[in-house]
Amino acid sequence: MNKVLSWIIPIVVGLAIYFTPAPAGVTTQAWHLLGIFAFTILGFILQPLPLGAVAFIAVTAASMTGTLKMGEALSGFANSSIWLIVAAFLFSRGFIKTGLGKRIAYNLVNLLSGSTLKLSYALLLSDLVLAPATPSNTARCGGVIYPIARSLSSAFKSEPDQGPRKMGAFLMQSIYQSDTITSAMFLTSMAGNPLIATLVAQSFGYQVSWMMWFVAAIVPGAVALIVMPLVLYKLYPPEIKDTSSVKGLITEELEKMGKMTKQEWIMLGVFILALVLWATAQFSGLNETAIAFLGISILLVTAVLDWQDVIQEKGGWNTLMWMGTVMCLATFLNKLGLIHVFAQTIGAQFDGFSWIYTLIALAIIYLYAHYVFASLTVQVAAMYIAFVSIALAAGAPVYPTIFVFAFFSNLCMSLTQYAAGPAPVVFGAGYITQGKWWQLGFIASVVNIIIWLGIGFAWWKLIGLW
Repeated sequence: MNKVLSWIIPIVVGLAIYFTPAPAGVTTQAWHLLGIFAFTILGFILQPLPLGAVAFIAVTAASMTGTLKMGEALSGFANSSIWLIVAAFLFSRGFIKTGLGKRIAYNLVNLLSGSTLKLSYALLLSDLVLAPATPSNTARCGGVIYPIARSLSSAFKSEPDQGPRKMGAFLMQSIYQSDTITSAMFLTSMAGNPLIATLVAQSFGYQVSWMMWFVAAIVPGAVALIVMPLVLYKLYPPEIKDTSSVKGLITEELEKMGKMTKQEWIMLGVFILALVLWATAQFSGLNETAIAFLGISILLVTAVLDWQDVIQEKGGWNTLMWMGTVMCLATFLNKLGLIHVFAQTIGAQFDGFSWIYTLIALAIIYLYAHYVFASLTVQVAAMYIAFVSIALAAGAPVYPTIFVFAFFSNLCMSLTQYAAGPAPVVFGAGYITQGKWWQLGFIASVVNIIIWLGIGFAWWKLIGLW
């Protein structure tokens, strides 16, 4: 979009709301904050400046106009979930810096080689293993899994311009759609997931722990991970089925890496320690962010990471800046009553319908609304609280509602080549046309809807979430 328009649209919309008289039942302060929030979200979507810069302007505007006191405008940065994201980004840096992430992936590929379908499952398992400590699915899929899939494709002479359907096209779509699912499976596997947990706590008063998220996601997630490569293999099959010869290539790569280094062993130990402590936090009472900080502290003391690694983790600090702002704006919109008024107004349109119909309809609308978003966390910031509020007002059970929209906040990334950070990386390889990507992405979204709503609701009933 034209750079000028990317400025004009957020400013005009924000000012129009700000200076329009507040409707009945809404305070002037809440309405002014909505104008600033609208500017912020549109700025995130159109990006006249990087997200962090837009957030900085929003904090300034909220304070300078007197809509929020400066302390209130900065309150989002004191939230522990934001710092959990920063710590998890640093975990991700450790996996990449030590080479442990690549080693895990190569060993799984070596173990499961024999067919292209097995290769896709090996790469899927690699993503799944890394996901709990890698909130940047761009780093996970784009930085670790994609280069391996690309190398495997080239080894079988499957290039974007020559023989893409031999193997590369299938593997690229498989690793991306798998990453969509793993992003939904852990509280720490996508940057927006801790934001969701915090919004739920601050807006509705319910707690979502790392273990609760994992337990809710494990069954529908596992089924989706099993089914998705099979669906893609059937609809978009590779021409090369036998990949037995890949063992030589993987063995060569592992030989180049040599034995596991001291840093890799430490990284692996810290990763396992963090997983165990996160999984038992409900019994130990340890704070999940404190556990992540403990892991990073160990990595710093043992020199697996140095302070320059911390300083240079731009993704984590950028996320801190703009997500802290979103956290603040969303929290105060709720405190000032605007979300409640919005939920009542929209919820009135579903009068007479059962809660299950309302929840499913809203969930599908929420998922496909991502066609107009280029960031998962931006959609969470813009829509999550409102949609959950409407469903709860219709009588939907609390935790299934919270998790449906939480999981769909990740599963929506299946749709387009701009839907999330890993998308342009994988699409940019050139193996798949935009039309085919959209076609397969839509099919993948339908498969996920069926699994996560069908099997998901049965599983949540079984474990007592409703």
